[in-house]
Amino acid sequence: MSQQEGYSPSFKRPAEIMRMRRKRTRSDASVLASPSGPGQSDSLRAFVRPFSPGPLFNNQHGPAGGTKRRNPFANIENTFSPKKKFLIYNDDGSAEAADSSSRISEEEGEEDMSSVKECHGGPTVAFRDRLAQAELQEHQDIDSKMCLTFFEDDSLFEEDDVSSLLLKSPQLIAPGSIAPPVCTEYPVDWSLKTRLLFTSPLTLSWAEQPKAQEEALGLSRHCKAQFSTLPHSLQDPRSCSELRQAFQQSLVYWQHPSLPWIPLFPRINAERSFAGRSAPWAQDRALQQSLMSEWSVSLSSLYSLLKARLCPYFYLCSYQFIVLFRAASLGGSSSITASISPTTRGLREAMKADGIEFSLPLVEERSRSREQQNLTTQQGDKEELECCELKAGKETQTGDEEENDHEDCSFSWLKEMGIQDKIKKPDSITMQLRKEGQTVALDHKPESMLCVEGPHTFTFINFLINCKSLVAATGSQAGLPPTLLSPMAFRGATMQTLKARSVNVKSQVGSTYQNISSLEITGPILPSSLHTLTTLLRPAQKGNFSAALYTHTPTSVMNTHTTKPQCGGGSVDLSGCGLHPSSIQQLQQPSSLGKTALTHINMSNYCYMWKK
Repeated sequence: MSQQEGYSPSFKRPAEIMRMRRKRTRSDASVLASPSGPGQSDSLRAFVRPFSPGPLFNNQHGPAGGTKRRNPFANIENTFSPKKKFLIYNDDGSAEAADSSSRISEEEGEEDMSSVKECHGGPTVAFRDRLAQAELQEHQDIDSKMCLTFFEDDSLFEEDDVSSLLLKSPQLIAPGSIAPPVCTEYPVDWSLKTRLLFTSPLTLSWAEQPKAQEEALGLSRHCKAQFSTLPHSLQDPRSCSELRQAFQQSLVYWQHPSLPWIPLFPRINAERSFAGRSAPWAQDRALQQSLMSEWSVSLSSLYSLLKARLCPYFYLCSYQFIVLFRAASLGGSSSITASISPTTRGLREAMKADGIEFSLPLVEERSRSREQQNLTTQQGDKEELECCELKAGKETQTGDEEENDHEDCSFSWLKEMGIQDKIKKPDSITMQLRKEGQTVALDHKPESMLCVEGPHTFTFINFLINCKSLVAATGSQAGLPPTLLSPMAFRGATMQTLKARSVNVKSQVGSTYQNISSLEITGPILPSSLHTLTTLLRPAQKGNFSAALYTHTPTSVMNTHTTKPQCGGGSVDLSGCGLHPSSIQQLQQPSSLGKTALTHINMSNYCYMWKK
């Protein structure tokens, strides 16, 4: 038996190699000995390729044209391939799909193939004709659509480029009718942003250098709470005056106090921005009292607007903490809420002394999770249950009676040994500090956020007006009242606008450079302003842009659920608060971000994706 050209397997198992060669030789001989059809020519039979690797039969042009390429990564041990489906042609020309049921030996496979040929002589000839036609079309650079029957031993070699009609498994075919869910809105984010950076493949230069008339109309529409309706997609944003007016309208916010030479946001850890600035009120008590008097009037005006549903929310930013006041029905709450973060033990004790009831949402959530863990551990062994109860008891001792019992138990062993008089016990001050250890540990952390609801918010407003520690007594912010920020006008407020700047840059994408337009917005960016800006960019950028969000860290915790979701029968009407209806609808939803905030928003083909 002669060695066929192009075939050089590894000789790890010579017996199997010789068995394969004998089998392929018999298969080739049977194909050549079978009678040809009346219409078949010798030229067609000359190009028939054997099932074993090697040159074409009766190839007059040498073996180079029909030699198969050997797979360099194949060997005898990894030749197993999954079951293949093939087509069996019937007498009428139709095709049936057949599947190999089990892996059989080489001898059984040869007998089965010979039996098929004996029973169906006509289809065997038809199959050979189609195989010959496929070889001819391959040489003519025409894609073949005929079916070829392959054996499992052929997985040792790579086929040339002959396309086959092997049936695909239905599990591998993904239904085209199943479309991914389209998200047209991102979750509400109650944190304050200090900077936004929008990028888009389309130009964003339409957002800068507005005309005087466009700027005036934008400010007028903000005061009148008028909103324009834009089409789904804009062909030329620069020529759309309505878009530019709406953009100027979305940049407006209201602030008190307003000192042009001092940045009044942020106020926490902002000593560097206040350093070296002129502060004439620092040593003038009369001027400090005048500033606080005007500030108290502005705060009372804001709360009155909030209670009348004419202002949806506002922020109070002091040098120690930030307060978010929200109207009823916003954030999933049915009453007015106030969220304070971060807090200290002194502030919480002062609020308790004034009769203000508050809750610690994150601490309560942590205690509930621990209770659930304790309930799951009760299904275990008794020993594990007792250990869990001891650990939980050490971590959750809050009552005075439990503390006293713990103290008695801790010193009982001294009494048993008779040395209780020789050992000095901790004094009452030390014991009190140990009791308050867990409370003090919350100070200046996100878990220290407080929530005040309902009528207690009015008491809290009076507490803030009369609180002397609300204003710094020393330092660069001494004597300066807290900053009030609101999307709507209030008494004593000054209209301010966010700063916008557009820049065109080139970014490397792969081996090429792509033009990318960017839009940077700085200032105290309120939640409604963020939603309005993204709503305007949707039609202007044809639903393709991304935004990087820079959050004022102390306000990230404002996204925590402060109350249980309310399922009231009727919703509160906030149509007169001055915000766009879509923004109101978003702000009414409970936030799903927890104590985190959004860091990135991406819109692709009018579909939102975000990161937190």
